[in-house]
Amino acid sequence: MADTSIQYVGYENEQQLPSIINMIENELSEPYTVYTYRYFIHNWPKLCFLAMDGNKIVGVIICKLDQHKDRLRGYIAMLAVARDYRKKAIGSTLVEMAVLAMTEQDADEVVLETEYTNQGALALYQRLGFIKDKRLYRYYLNGVDAFRLKLFCKTMVS
Repeated sequence: MADTSIQYVGYENEQQLPSIINMIENELSEPYTVYTYRYFIHNWPKLCFLAMDGNKIVGVIICKLDQHKDRLRGYIAMLAVARDYRKKAIGSTLVEMAVLAMTEQDADEVVLETEYTNQGALALYQRLGFIKDKRLYRYYLNGVDAFRLKLFCKTMVS
């Protein structure tokens, strides 16, 4: 049930940052500084994707990809979809785009954390093949626990 009026684009420039920050602050419980956004977006600009309705950002995913122990690990730092645009496969599409981009860059796995009470996010990620890896107690600043979810991009060879 994808919305055909929504266009998906990669991050282009710093002028998009205020809208990205506004979008995430409105939709996610965890506060981030501008430096956190810049850390991810400036180091991994090709792993930031936007869902646009005309000139308005209605969804965003921000990721990174780096070495973790003996593997290349992708990380979904932030995913947000505007409340009025939910249930239109925007979140799923953004995650699929990010996972594909990370896999094309040779990611072995992709991980993320989400509040253990966020049934919508848990259902979305599990539908896309992520599994619960561990529970992180009092992970968020608000004291809420998180689940770390993991998606294996490659078959692990022993």
